[in-house]
Amino acid sequence: MCWILAIFLTLTDKSCPTKIRFLGGGDVSLFDRINNIKTKEDLLVFLEFLSKDRCENGEAWENHTIADYLSSIKSWLEDMEGYYENNNLPVPNNENWSFIATLLYVGKIYE
Repeated sequence: MCWILAIFLTLTDKSCPTKIRFLGGGDVSLFDRINNIKTKEDLLVFLEFLSKDRCENGEAWENHTIADYLSSIKSWLEDMEGYYENNNLPVPNNENWSFIATLLYVGKIYE
């Protein structure tokens, strides 16, 4: 589920805060952090690091608009079984799709 939760991030550089408060630290890559998310607090830390990465390394992101970001998430979701199978990982089968949809929706309306 964590792969999709980053939608809360605004994808324009104008929205980057001048200072980001960190709940966690270390030199762990963003991708490696995904497997360590077990709690709400872990997810909050991940989102902060993802936001910081967007602000500091936006040019390295493949998707620069919200529309492109959402389209990319949709495409990945359609092909996610292949991702897991190609990486010899178990395909998730107990995702709460309604909760994920709620997270995506509230990113639109929540201030």
